[in-house]
Amino acid sequence: MAKNRFNTDTGPSQRQLRVGELIRRTLSDLLMRGEIHDDEVNRLNITVSEARITSDMRIATIYVLPLGGKGKEAAVKALARNAHEIRRTLGKVAKLKHTPELRFMADETFDRMDETRALLSRDEVKRDLSEPEEGAE
Repeated sequence: MAKNRFNTDTGPSQRQLRVGELIRRTLSDLLMRGEIHDDEVNRLNITVSEARITSDMRIATIYVLPLGGKGKEAAVKALARNAHEIRRTLGKVAKLKHTPELRFMADETFDRMDETRALLSRDEVKRDLSEPEEGAE
């Protein structure tokens, strides 16, 4: 039976994951070494947490977070302003045949983790999650 190419229920392919990780590592190294010719970008300590690639490998969405979590929007704007240079440098260093278009987004993962932690520490939730007493049903 033929494989359904248009099934969107599956996760990213092995190739998407591999290229995404290559882009994440390479971009992280570029930012760490200060190889982007923009003082604003070089001044920021930016963490590249994830790079997601579309199935056609044309667009890479890169999730970034400045150190300390302050100035997310400024960091995203600075990276987006330099996306062309970053893409060109990334293509040379990573030796990709076709470098995807880069889109930068602020990483909200840590904010969601804090919200979840706060939710789990509430008394009502602790009560619901606790083990029932032996005599009670």
